[in-house]
Parts: sequence; structure tokens; C-alpha cells
Amino acid sequence: MVVGDLAQEVDVLVIGAGPGGYVAAIRAAQLGRKVTIVDKDALGGVCLNRGCIPSKALITASERFLSIKEADQMGIEVSGDVKVNMPELMKWKDGVVKKLTGGVKSLLQGNKVEIISGEAYFNGTDSVRVVTDDSSQTYKFNDVIIATGSRPAELPILRFDGKRILSSTEALQLQEVPGRLVVVGGGYIGLELGTAYAKLGAEVTILEGAESILPGSDPALTKMVMRRLKQLGVNVVTEAMVQGGENKGEEVEIKATVGGEEKTYTADYCLVAIGRKPNTDELGLEYAQVELDERGFIKIDNQCRTNVDHIYAIGDCAGGALLAHKASYEGKVAAEVIAGMNSVIDYQAMPFVVFSDPEIAYTGLTEEEAKAQGYDPVVSRFAFQANGRALSMNQADGFVKIVADSETKQVLGVQIVGPEASTLIGEAVFAVEMGANAEDLSLTIHAHPTLTETIMEAAEGVLGHAIHMVNR
Repeated sequence: MVVGDLAQEVDVLVIGAGPGGYVAAIRAAQLGRKVTIVDKDALGGVCLNRGCIPSKALITASERFLSIKEADQMGIEVSGDVKVNMPELMKWKDGVVKKLTGGVKSLLQGNKVEIISGEAYFNGTDSVRVVTDDSSQTYKFNDVIIATGSRPAELPILRFDGKRILSSTEALQLQEVPGRLVVVGGGYIGLELGTAYAKLGAEVTILEGAESILPGSDPALTKMVMRRLKQLGVNVVTEAMVQGGENKGEEVEIKATVGGEEKTYTADYCLVAIGRKPNTDELGLEYAQVELDERGFIKIDNQCRTNVDHIYAIGDCAGGALLAHKASYEGKVAAEVIAGMNSVIDYQAMPFVVFSDPEIAYTGLTEEEAKAQGYDPVVSRFAFQANGRALSMNQADGFVKIVADSETKQVLGVQIVGPEASTLIGEAVFAVEMGANAEDLSLTIHAHPTLTETIMEAAEGVLGHAIHMVNR
């Protein structure tokens, strides 16, 4: 502490105002604690400003554009060329973000949370220094929740330059549709953005080091996505080991080894999407005596508490699945623990969603995981091709798969690939969370014609009396 810097006392300090931090702040305030939140960037964090929301806006625009171009399949004739005005698209996207960030600010203020703009550094186990462009202030806290999130991981041999070699942040700010785009990484970020730009007219190549896109996902799900990528003209190269790249001024060259052969891929831009790394390296956590794992994530227990009793961590910086909804969930748990409640984290029914084409969503156990845990699983799969609503939408690729225990018929997991999978997974998450069995789902009357009927039909398949498919 410098001379003249008198520490201000705060009750609960939240560092980071992303989907974990602002939710934690609001929940702690609801429970009667006096809360201060500090963020160096923008309310809403990466998810709202440079991730989930802007990427889904871009994806939606690309789907709308493609659907107009393909409207003749439904007998709708569109005269003249359909064009993309990227500056206007980006303005619209930014407007969506601005509206939501304004909402976060209003919610924090409405819950009497003090908002501080600045960058926080720990200088002890009970204090941080918040630095702005022209000043700094020390804050002494009773409890603190670290919610600093993550950032795009960088390849040492292919560093971001923000011009031709891009992270997801810059890829969401392009003022033109690339003529050619190389995507390094076939995970969900690279796949989502690569697909969006392909629909907008870019010639897209995806380089993935593993044997398939979306490593770790059920091959049956990714197979449907691969088929659609081929239809869109996307070139997917698996087992491609990137060796480096160079910005040539007007284009970029990426070198990769594929099947023992070195190949060069030339494009207007290269998006590097190989994962994310935690924002924990510039927090001064060594002064707070907070323990990290070997990858830099903060170690926490099942109440989001670190090795220091009054210091908590949530969201991406605490590891596990790097999901905005997981961060929000953990934020509530941490706030409740601080308020004296006996809350614990439980990821039994965590939803995972990929906004690919078709969408992928899953929760609970796969068939293989169920077997590994000692269950004797029964699996039922219902195709969207047999669903009236999916056919009427001209989006009938995919299926719903339910994994249940053969004896009790308890729903252990659900995997979906198809239209609106991101929405449909909600019912599945609820079923797994409440310990429902297939009969609970089959006896629930689902409106017709809707996509949700696929879940009911798959559940009836578990019981052996599905109506719209042959029972096995």
C-alpha cells in the first residue's frame, strides 16, 4: 500500500462481471450481503460482449441469409441477388450486445450492487488493489468471488496479430465476408464460426488435429454435422498438425502436416480456435496464497471455495466445462455459501450445446458412460425424419437418443442432433435432474405438431411402445 492510500472496506467483492460474476453479485445481494463488483472491461464479460451472444447473432444472420437463398425449395422465388452487408450486420449484432449489457447494469444497480471499473490485483489474502487508467485504490474484503473467466488460447507457432491471424474476438468483428477462411481447430468455437461464414459465402477449410471434429463428442452426433458441412462446401481436414503460419499482407499462409505430407493452405484470414486458457496469471494470486492446478485453473471444492476459506472461484477460471451457464450456476452456489447456506455444486445434468448445423445438445450419461458406471442401459433413438414439425421446417436431419436404465427405466442421459436441439435439451436436463423415468416423459402430453414430440417418442421407445417408429 502506498502512502496516502487508505483501504476501503467492502463486504463481498466480486472480481469479474461476466455471467458468473454478475449472477453471483446479484444473488449475494438478494441474500442480504453488501456487494461490490469490479471489472476491467465490460459488464457481461466475454460471453455477452465477445463470445456467446455476438457469435449466436452472427450464426442467426447466416442462417437467415442461407434460408432466403434456398427459399425456392419451398416454392418461394426471390428475385435479384441476396447480398450480405457486413458493416450493417455487425451494427445489428453490436446493438443486441448493447441492449443486454445495459440490462446487466440495470440489474446490478437494482440490487444495490456497487460497480467499479478497473483491474484488480491481490496484494494479500484479504485485499486487492484496483487500478484504472489514472488512479488506484485498495479494497479490503470479508469474502471475495473470483470470476475472471478465460481468453482464447494461442499457438506459439501461430500467434494472433489481429489482422490476418485472428482469435474468435476478431473473427466476430470482421467488416467483410472472407473470400477464403482457414479455421485451425474443429472444436465448437471453430465449427460454429466456420459454419456461419460458410453460409455467408466464404470458402472455409477447417484443420483439426484429432481424428474427427468436436473431439470427445458422440460420433453419431458429429456424423450428421459432417454431412451438412460437406453440403455447405466446407473442407474438413482431420489429423492435420499445424506447423505454423505467416501473414503475407493481403493473405495468410498456414502450413500443416496431413498424413505425413506437408501442405500449405492460403486464405484471406485464419481463425485460430484451439481452446481457451484461464485469466488467472495476472491477478497476483500468489499474494492471496490461492492454489492453481498445472494448467493455471483455480482449485475449488464442491462449494466453490479455494484453499483460502473466504476466497471463492467460479466459472472458466475455476476449470471444468467452460460454459457460461455453468459459471452462472456456480455463482449462485458461491453466493449462497457465503451467506451461510449449505449449497453444493452438482453437475449431474449439465447441458452441453454446440450451435452447429444441425445443432448438437446433450446431458447426463452416454451409453458407454452408463455401462462404465455399472448400469445396464437401454437406448432408444427417434429420427426427426418421422416428426411432422421438422419436415414442415425442411430441417429433418438428426435424432433424439435417450439412454435409460433397463430395470428402472430411469433417464440417465439424452443426446440430440437436429433442429432446435439447444432448446429441446431443456426438457431432457429437467428429466435427468429430477430422476424421471421414461414413463414420466411418455405420459406427458406433448403438443402436436412440435419438435418436442421427438423426446416423447424416444421415451416410448425405451418402454417398447413407440407409435411412430418400429419398436426394437
